[in-house]
Amino acid sequence: MSIAENKKAFHDYFIEERFEAGLVLEGWEVKAIRAGRTQLKEAYVVLKGEEVFVIGMHVSPLLSASTHIHPDATRSRKLLLHAEQISKLIGSVERAGYTLVPLNLHYTRGRIKLEIGLAKGKKQFDKRETEKERDWEREKARLMRSRV
Repeated sequence: MSIAENKKAFHDYFIEERFEAGLVLEGWEVKAIRAGRTQLKEAYVVLKGEEVFVIGMHVSPLLSASTHIHPDATRSRKLLLHAEQISKLIGSVERAGYTLVPLNLHYTRGRIKLEIGLAKGKKQFDKRETEKERDWEREKARLMRSRV
């Protein structure tokens, strides 16, 4: 079940490969995410040494958050991946010129997971071509419905 999606990522990038990563979250963040108070639009994924972090993922704190905790809505959150996945990502990002983008925040067996994508940037003409293709598919479906 999806919590939040990053639709902008599919517009700006060609997604080559997807990975599902766990998140290191605090208690108030889990409650806020379960309430649907999160946004991935401006988020991005970076590699620091042998670790992977998501930066810019906005989680709005609930009003009923604890009084002794001062929530930071856009703090860096560590992603949990297997060592071989991290080494593959490091190789792709550093050598092949790929980018890591967050795609989808969802539940897997009751746990909150972040789907990240290994992506190549689109040029402006690629974006226009994708838009034309989407419009043509929509028009085709409309024509098929009207004939039936």
